[in-house]
Amino acid sequence: MARDWNTKDESSGFMGYVLRFKVLREFLSSYEIRTVGSAEHREYWIPAEDLDELNGNIVGSIEIISEFPGEV
Repeated sequence: MARDWNTKDESSGFMGYVLRFKVLREFLSSYEIRTVGSAEHREYWIPAEDLDELNGNIVGSIEIISEFPGEV
């Protein structure tokens, strides 16, 4: 998504990022893990309306793992 979608999208600034951060287990326990694309792509599906609560449950720093600049 970061490489193949965001880099083609003006609203993302034609940039894609992969981030790493920790979230409290108690918060995540109520969300389903889904496989997207292939078996190696598993993620929690958290509705957009829960974003503020997710942000409040982040522990520590947010790290940028990869950056993908698009062609403008």
